[in-house]
Amino acid sequence: MTAALALPAAKLAIDAAGTVLSSVKNALTADKTKAKKQADDFESVYLEQVTQQLFATPEGSEGPLGDNGTGGNIYKSQLTTQYAQQIQKAGGIGLSDSILRDLLKMQEQSGAAAQAGGAGQTAGAVNVGS
Repeated sequence: MTAALALPAAKLAIDAAGTVLSSVKNALTADKTKAKKQADDFESVYLEQVTQQLFATPEGSEGPLGDNGTGGNIYKSQLTTQYAQQIQKAGGIGLSDSILRDLLKMQEQSGAAAQAGGAGQTAGAVNVGS
């Protein structure tokens, strides 16, 4: 593919991805939106832990960001938090999608169990009263 065709093709792909993303966002209900946010937050925390390990330096040595004093540690902490959030916003590593599927599955199972349990309690109350 030539460079003249690559740029318009990439722009078209990005526009299509944005359209798909916006339609998926609109399709989510309030519970699914809350579950999606929780999954995204969990992935951000995980990525923050990973990036902290990437920037970890042995005690007493000078890290890639300068002194390991109080100021350096605060800066490093803020930097790893921002890296993690940006990685997650850019699509992450796919962890939030897996967590979201599991959360939704658990919600469906608990909803079905609550409905079955509620029906069983009503039937049990009728049987006891008979």
